[in-house]
Amino acid sequence: MADVVTFGETMVRLSPPNYRRLEQTNLLDVSIGGAEWNVAVDLSRLGISTAWVSRLTDNALGWMIRNKAREHGVDTSHIIWTKGDRIGIYFVEFGATPRPSSVLYDRAHSSISQVKPGEIDWKEVLKGARWFHTSGITPALSAGAARVTAEALQAAKKAGCKVSYDLNYRGRLWTEEEARKCQEPLMEHIDVLFSTEEDTRKVLGITGKDYREVARKLSEKFSFEVVCITLREDVSVLRNRWTAIAYAAGKIYDDRTYDVEIVDRVGAGDSYTAGFVYGYLTGDVEKGVKYGNAYSALKHSIPSDANWSTLGEVENLLKGGGLRISR
Repeated sequence: MADVVTFGETMVRLSPPNYRRLEQTNLLDVSIGGAEWNVAVDLSRLGISTAWVSRLTDNALGWMIRNKAREHGVDTSHIIWTKGDRIGIYFVEFGATPRPSSVLYDRAHSSISQVKPGEIDWKEVLKGARWFHTSGITPALSAGAARVTAEALQAAKKAGCKVSYDLNYRGRLWTEEEARKCQEPLMEHIDVLFSTEEDTRKVLGITGKDYREVARKLSEKFSFEVVCITLREDVSVLRNRWTAIAYAAGKIYDDRTYDVEIVDRVGAGDSYTAGFVYGYLTGDVEKGVKYGNAYSALKHSIPSDANWSTLGEVENLLKGGGLRISR
């Protein structure tokens, strides 16, 4: 029985080392990544019990994904296993100014994209859960995955869970029009929305004079309990400024801006989600923003999608911890 349940695709990630291009390298670093898997892993590392639900191919790549989740204490007992289909793969090329980092997907016809309504026993999966999370990547994978996403959200609300959703728009998976048509009806089931100004504009067509107005408009239109918006300023490919805000009950909750040196920015938004959920479940919206912001800032310094930071490191950063070597 887990406090937080997440649902979505996880892939094998392959990255050329030392800033090499894919066509240049003869080595690839192997890791695991996927938005909802990242959230489950990151929350587990903060001390919240989590379960991750997906559909995996019953082979060595599927086992790798499961085993890595279990390594971090995530419950994987509700995974649906299939003998057919395939595990998705994605490649990350790390850039440096003026060349940005880039992602290449090889995920068509993956096992999770073949999921069908009724295949997952959501009543059993959500038994005793306090929170359910998924993202806009999952319904983008296929019509079947979109139907199962809607099924999961409805089941989570019926089970009494707090429900969160990250818009996570991926232009290589669907168009803005397709994303909006599919996701707008899902918003009625969402309590806490995670997004960026850019994704909000592309998916839901909402704009404003600043991110605070965007958050307010989102809340008013869809009656969200909380709207979280992450904010990134690209100083260079390897240096960013990072912060986040939340809007709840007519009030803006904001926090400091972190200057981050980027080792790996993939998964930073998922770390914010995990940190916010941790803070919310152990405190309130204000604590959620502070913990989410600090946890995601730390993530930029760590290779891989998962955030290997500890709760102690988050709290040290919140206290103003310095950069001198820890001995």
